[in-house]
Amino acid sequence: MAAPIDDFGRVSPISRAAKSALLALYRRHGWRAEGVVPTPRRFVIIAAPHTSNWDFLYFLGLTQELGIDAHFMAKKQLFRWPLGGFMRDMGGIMVDRERGGNYVAAMVDEFARRDEFMLTIAPEGTRGAVRQWRTGFYQIALAAKVPMVIGLMDYARKVGGLGPAIMPTGDYAADMAPIAAFYRSVTPRHPAKAMANIVEESV
Repeated sequence: MAAPIDDFGRVSPISRAAKSALLALYRRHGWRAEGVVPTPRRFVIIAAPHTSNWDFLYFLGLTQELGIDAHFMAKKQLFRWPLGGFMRDMGGIMVDRERGGNYVAAMVDEFARRDEFMLTIAPEGTRGAVRQWRTGFYQIALAAKVPMVIGLMDYARKVGGLGPAIMPTGDYAADMAPIAAFYRSVTPRHPAKAMANIVEESV
């Protein structure tokens, strides 16, 4: 199964410069990476807690540090000219919800057709305070039969990286327990916006 040519080898000079700038920003602000990228490189990265726009910028810098070609979902409007090529270069995968598209099925198809696919999803779905995680990340991992990898941006230590890989079993509460335990030691940029207990509030 070969990766689509559109994903590799056609990164524009502007996109390469943007990636280099994000890595420089990440390093200049004193961040460092920890953790090991699992193999095979087919998994869902849980990007949490997500409380600030800086999370995404630092995370993109982190992916450059770790050598990860991470992808993320974005609405189709962002792929129109002149942003379309840039979005794809940065790892964007277009989803169309206006026509009732099933983004879970679409991402499962992406996993099926690629040898390497690392999909980043912020389960909170917003930078603001939330009462529960959206479970799409779990549904994708379960249906695609790939592990969930804990992603982190710890503002207390200025450490970004990857935590354990957890294979979904179909028991959401049980699978979330070790993830919740891990995130208790991670400090977001705005702690007041983070959920106190992702297990009880997400089920």
